[in-house]
Amino acid sequence: MNTKENLIKKSLPRLKSLLESCRLCPRNCSVNRLENKKGFCNAGLKPAVYSYAPHHGEEPPLSGIRGSGTIFFTHCNMACVYCQNYKFSQQISENEITTDELANLMLSLERLGCHNINLVSPTHYIPQIVEALSIALEKGLKVPLVYNTGGYDSVEVIKLLDGIVDIYMPDMRYSDDAMAEKYSNAPNYVKHNRISVLEMQRHAEILIKIERELRYRAL
Repeated sequence: MNTKENLIKKSLPRLKSLLESCRLCPRNCSVNRLENKKGFCNAGLKPAVYSYAPHHGEEPPLSGIRGSGTIFFTHCNMACVYCQNYKFSQQISENEITTDELANLMLSLERLGCHNINLVSPTHYIPQIVEALSIALEKGLKVPLVYNTGGYDSVEVIKLLDGIVDIYMPDMRYSDDAMAEKYSNAPNYVKHNRISVLEMQRHAEILIKIERELRYRAL
């Protein structure tokens, strides 16, 4: 069992417990997702996926030459009036799958040659995603995991992803809470966004140190 699998084994029970009285994002809706109850984002127990495919329009370091393996999750914990993905981020409530099926999507994207697995709007499904990742790792998944978020995240959850997520790609959409509430219905966005991004940065610094040490040992 590698380090990431050990970390998943440690974090997954805590992540799943946050579904019982949902506290996966700053809204703290407190609905029992384990019983398929739905809060603000309208997400139930099973992850719902709108589409998955190699994406060549992401940032060049992610897209590379074979594409970033994007998985677009339906629903969203924000409600941005300008959302380009409105159809599936705020309207569609279909396409629910099991964690085994989600693991297979990850593996299929790797087989297509994608450089990474890019989770678009993962915040409200992160326990299910981590469970699927565990299954995919057991089946041989090797590519990095990208956490592609609108930035309205819980720092408690981000801490539980330390060493599990390889690349963070958060938005920092607002510096004014009044604008965040007006245009995204995201109360206290600025505070939650900043502390979560700082935690993501802490994870990245640790990964950079590990990479440098491995390179030094290889010399």
